[in-house]
Amino acid sequence: MEDTPQTVHQAGHRRFVGGTADTWDLIGDLQFRFLLERGLAPSDTLIDVGCGALRGGAKFIHYLEPDHYLGVDKHIELIVYGVAAELGLDAYREKRPRFLVSDTFEFQKFDAKPGFGIAQSLFTHLSAPDLQTCLLKLRGAGAPGCRLFATFFEVIETQANPSLSNSHGYFAYTRSAMENFGSQAGWESNYIGEWNHPRSQNMIEYIAR
Repeated sequence: MEDTPQTVHQAGHRRFVGGTADTWDLIGDLQFRFLLERGLAPSDTLIDVGCGALRGGAKFIHYLEPDHYLGVDKHIELIVYGVAAELGLDAYREKRPRFLVSDTFEFQKFDAKPGFGIAQSLFTHLSAPDLQTCLLKLRGAGAPGCRLFATFFEVIETQANPSLSNSHGYFAYTRSAMENFGSQAGWESNYIGEWNHPRSQNMIEYIAR
C-alpha cells in the first residue's frame, strides 16, 4: 500500500493504519488500559505520537481533561477521519484536543509540555535516524520526568531495516538498540517487553532524565 493521501481515502482510515474488524477496538482498548495502569490521570497531558485516526486517541481524549491531549501525525487525512468517524464533533468541541501535522516531529510547536507519551505502532515503521530524531525532539519538548511508552518489533540479532521510514514498512530492533536510542537522546530506559499486543509488538518505557 502506497503512503499517499489518496490511499488514505481509497483504503479507508482504519485499513490504512492496519486496523481490522478484530483488532481495531482491541488495540485501542489495550493501549488505553495500559497507560491507566501506569498512572495516567485525567489531569495529565498526553502526547500521542503517530496518533493516526485516533484508534487509541479517541479513548484518551474522552478520558483526559480538555486541552490535555496532543496528537501528532504526518497525515492530516487520518486526523480528519479520526475526529469525524472515531471521536465525534461534540467530543472534539468539548475536549479541545490539539493536533500537529508534521513528519519531522516538531513537538516544540505545542504550548504544553506533556508528562506522558505513547508511540503505538510508530517505531515499527521508522528508520533508526528518524527514531532517534523523534526521541531527541520529544526529550526537549516534554515535561521533566516525561514518560514515553513505545512499541517495537524486537529481534535477537541486529537486522537490516529499510533505509527510509515508511508507514507500511517493517522495522525491527534489538532491545539493546532501543535502549541505546534512548540513552543517546537523554532518556532512561525501562524494558517492559510483552504486553499482550496481538501483533507481537513489545513495549519499552523511556523516562526523561
